[in-house]
Amino acid sequence: MSDLNKLGLAEARDALRAGDVTSVELTEACLKAIDEADALNAFVHKTPEIAMERAKAADERIKGGDAPSMCGLPIGIKDLFCTKGVPSQAASGILEGFKPEYESTVSQQLADAGAVMLGKLNMDEFAMGSSNETSVYGNAVSPWRRGNDDTQLTPGGSSGGSAAAVAADLCLAATGTDTGGSIRQPAAFVGITGIKPTYGRCSRWGIVAFASSLDQAGPMTKNVRDAAIMLETMCGHDAKDSTSADLAVPNFEAMLTGDIKGKKIGIPKEYRMDGMPAEIEKLWADGAAMLKDAGAEIVDISLPHTKYALPAYYVIAPAEASSNLARYDGVRYGHRAQLAQGDGITEMYEKTRAEGFGHEVQRRVMVGTYVLSAGFYDAYYNRARKVRTLIKKDFEDVFAAGVDAILTPATPSAAFGLGEMTEADPVQMYLNDVFTVTVNLAGLPGISVPAGLDTQGLPLGLQLIGRPWEEGDLLNTAYALENAAGFVAKPGKWW
Repeated sequence: MSDLNKLGLAEARDALRAGDVTSVELTEACLKAIDEADALNAFVHKTPEIAMERAKAADERIKGGDAPSMCGLPIGIKDLFCTKGVPSQAASGILEGFKPEYESTVSQQLADAGAVMLGKLNMDEFAMGSSNETSVYGNAVSPWRRGNDDTQLTPGGSSGGSAAAVAADLCLAATGTDTGGSIRQPAAFVGITGIKPTYGRCSRWGIVAFASSLDQAGPMTKNVRDAAIMLETMCGHDAKDSTSADLAVPNFEAMLTGDIKGKKIGIPKEYRMDGMPAEIEKLWADGAAMLKDAGAEIVDISLPHTKYALPAYYVIAPAEASSNLARYDGVRYGHRAQLAQGDGITEMYEKTRAEGFGHEVQRRVMVGTYVLSAGFYDAYYNRARKVRTLIKKDFEDVFAAGVDAILTPATPSAAFGLGEMTEADPVQMYLNDVFTVTVNLAGLPGISVPAGLDTQGLPLGLQLIGRPWEEGDLLNTAYALENAAGFVAKPGKWW
């Protein structure tokens, strides 16, 4: 078999079981593709020795006949996941040189299932960004191009390295994390599938925290079936994470029937934004028509507090970030600034944090500290928490009325060029999260499915939002949408 790195998880798993290919061969194909793709800057810490060791062990396990679905499959791990003995920097200068002595629960579960780690993937610093332009490693670059234009495009953020690596076939799948859209937006930008599960479905232990009440890990894969396979391995109760749900994890792949007859799909009127590109409008309408043709009932719904979601998110997330990032002070691990004669501990903190954190992280820490300060706590943070409760209730009311899933666009546009959204106006960048942040505020599962191309040949995605804990049902609806959309476009290789 040639081009083994172009296989998806399900195809590769079946080929491994049939003896048509070995994990070592799959892994070698991916490592070769990674070495040829430095122009994408997707893999920032390569781990070929670990990969080959795990691949050999996986082949033995498959021969023994007791291998789980993920066994022998080469994947990439976002740099936000702590991986034992391997640099885990969260793309930040302040964690330079940090090699944890422990493994995050999610990456451990994948390793236990026999998955092969190829290396660590680029991302926005501390997962703060929508374009992968805030990374200490430099920008991750999308494998896609606009027509014949050679402008470098963003793969989205913060899981930009994961998105670029999966879309460019450098790995069969990758882990991502999603605090306000960081799995779903990049997945939409590069034409792959990304699911953020219900808050509490995946353990957050060992994942560098951004905003603890919003963060959730999930898989980024080449199609919906692969997402179902990988998500099942990543989920499960973890006593080390107090927000982890003690619920049985179903066989998500077995739930992919493609039958959605009689399902109610809601179309929220509040997501029709002023100035929404006609291409996004059309894609959304086409998606609704596809689901209707598949037997679903399309109903108009209202989520009245949607307009407050972005402001509430950009109060709550920076507030939690300022609290979580207080631990990076140059004392125990990571970067410590050089001190001048007479400098005390305060100067050490100040200089270390000023040098170690990038501009976007500094901005969010300052905003977060401001909204938590004594005079402004009630005016901003407490009010945002109340708005969050109202947003959550909007969804609860819709689901109580019998709606099974909600269909929205995933992003307000196709991928933009690196540098096109200037740092001078961070709000423009924040608006990229307009369709995704509500899902995190309400703790719901959401999935992005590639559904078409814009006039410049760039992928566009649709988002489905599901009921809490019903990822299986959500994946099945996404599977029906994927089958109807028939998206098979791949980026032309230029790197």
